[in-house]
Amino acid sequence: MKRTLLILVLCFCIAPNVFSAEESVLSIRPVNPSAPLVPGETTVLTVELVISPPYHINSDRPLQDYLIPTTMELQPQAGFRIGKAVFPPAPSKKLPFSDEPMSVYEGTVKIQVSLTPDTGVNGIVNLKGKLRYQACNNQYCLRPVSQDFLVPLSVGSGSGVQPSAGKSTPEIGKPPVAMQKQADSAGDFGHRGLLVTFLLVFLGGLALNLTPCVYPMIPITITYFGGQAQGKKGSLIAHSFLYVIGMAVTYSILGVVAAMTGGLFGSAHQYPPVLIGIALVMGILALSMFDVYEFRMPQFVNRLAGSSQKGFVGTFLMGLTVGIVAAPCIGPFVLGLLTYVGNKGNAVLGLALFFVLAIGMGVPFIVLGFFSGSIQRLPRSGAWMIWVRKIFGFILLAMALYFLKPLFPAQAVYHFTLSILMLVAGIYLAWIASVPGGGTIFSRLRSVVGIVFIGSAVYFALSGFGFGPEKAQTSGGEGVQWLPYSETVLNQAQQESKPVFIDFYADWCAPCKELDKQTYSTPEVVALSKQFVMLKVDLTSSEDPLAENLRKKYQARGVPTLVFLTPDGKEIANLRGTGFESKDVFLKKMTLALQASSGRQGNI
Repeated sequence: MKRTLLILVLCFCIAPNVFSAEESVLSIRPVNPSAPLVPGETTVLTVELVISPPYHINSDRPLQDYLIPTTMELQPQAGFRIGKAVFPPAPSKKLPFSDEPMSVYEGTVKIQVSLTPDTGVNGIVNLKGKLRYQACNNQYCLRPVSQDFLVPLSVGSGSGVQPSAGKSTPEIGKPPVAMQKQADSAGDFGHRGLLVTFLLVFLGGLALNLTPCVYPMIPITITYFGGQAQGKKGSLIAHSFLYVIGMAVTYSILGVVAAMTGGLFGSAHQYPPVLIGIALVMGILALSMFDVYEFRMPQFVNRLAGSSQKGFVGTFLMGLTVGIVAAPCIGPFVLGLLTYVGNKGNAVLGLALFFVLAIGMGVPFIVLGFFSGSIQRLPRSGAWMIWVRKIFGFILLAMALYFLKPLFPAQAVYHFTLSILMLVAGIYLAWIASVPGGGTIFSRLRSVVGIVFIGSAVYFALSGFGFGPEKAQTSGGEGVQWLPYSETVLNQAQQESKPVFIDFYADWCAPCKELDKQTYSTPEVVALSKQFVMLKVDLTSSEDPLAENLRKKYQARGVPTLVFLTPDGKEIANLRGTGFESKDVFLKKMTLALQASSGRQGNI
């Protein structure tokens, strides 16, 4: 009897720790003001998040689009004006499983919210808040959590016990729930790597020189520099560099401002109305590139940009204001890039992208500054520059689809829609758009551009059918042949005497992405996987009853969880893995699983 009682006591002691493990990762501590709030005056409330080691949570603006951002909001309260939550800057950290740095919070994080009680509010008020976050350690990720908390505040000379400064209020825990799916793989433009992204922006800057607002200015500007230099080659080159530096300063500031102001929207970018609004802006800007309307800057701004000084200072000021003069042609594309940078909310990325854009636009000025005699070899301005603007129109439409990607019912539909847009662009630019007096060389150039767009259409169409590089890692001919979990598949594995491997993953799991990219895609793993039945279980959403039952059955606390089974369905316990595993480690486990399944046990 005593032994039974002891076992029951141990169960009751251990069980709560098991079930509350995910909730104990983070605690919320609202730091109440030291004095009562004054009606009509604004007070800043600080909410501290204390993250238990070794865990971290994603920042409010993760660097990877598939990750779930941390968000916090206070519910509207009658008699209160509540501001947006302001998160501190998050450091970029290189984690063991990822080649790319990640923006994460660790330890204690202080979030601030401005509060302004209306006149007449008095007494104790309980504000309700909600925090959404996803926690990971260096091996695996827990499911996204939505957690409520209370903030008791004293306003005016209200009665009751005033909350003590610095004391926290108990949070109201809730079971983990799956958040809205982020823009998984949120667009091809953001997943091609930084080098390719910068290259595309640089090429875009070069191409903007071919628009009708910029191209005619090139020989005029270089000739002006020559007059200022008074025949001195070194002075001419200096003027060219100062002009480009002025451009770089203007656009870099724009990039930083866009990133910082875009960050004020916080998690708003995950809501459909916001995404639709951004896409509409892109579409409206694209219409100006197709001459549906003319994009103009206010007259007083143009007059300000037109006022110039002589000498090196004047050249620098011309560079600062060239974007205003050329706004009718380059403005829509620049605004589109500003929207993209604002959505990312990364000031360093914004500065770098717009600096590279300015360098791309400035290269012709620097080259012609070195070889001023080459100005006479430039092609004449003409209708072909209107045609160039239309290329940017299609680029803006593609960016609109990029922002709408999370709203498509399936990734295949997104790729097919993008494929149709590229196909229409290729046919229109190569054979339909009227360009009088283009000449033979331009006719060939049109055909090349058309072929590039049509080639892009084919690429996106193949991606929609599952033949793209992203799919090659997880399914299809050359990759691992993944199957969804089912009892039928397990019975088939038993009949064929094949061991089973189960990968518990989620779309918001960074180590899972690295497993797909670095381990599962390697030829050695692909070859050996043919001796297994390879299964994937998607834990992205907790609303899938089958996935939830499997998570509980195999006790998959986080993702990725890697489980090996013998052909008769019994787990090989010593081979279980949680977190990213390199190719060599995973191959060794696969070999041991084959040995265990054939009756030859091995040790890791």
